[in-house]
Amino acid sequence: MAKCSFCSIEIEKGTGKIIVDKAGKIFNLCSKKCEKNMFKLGRKAAKFKWTNPNKK
Repeated sequence: MAKCSFCSIEIEKGTGKIIVDKAGKIFNLCSKKCEKNMFKLGRKAAKFKWTNPNKK
């Protein structure tokens, strides 16, 4: 099982989204909330209580 690149929650098989950037780095995301916070808003996971950046 993969972990979300933003909030570090375990993603069940068959769910979530995989995004690959131009450099070839792979991002596994569990929800639209994580996708929006990471890419559109440019936020860092360590600043939010609902994320778990220590488990990465």
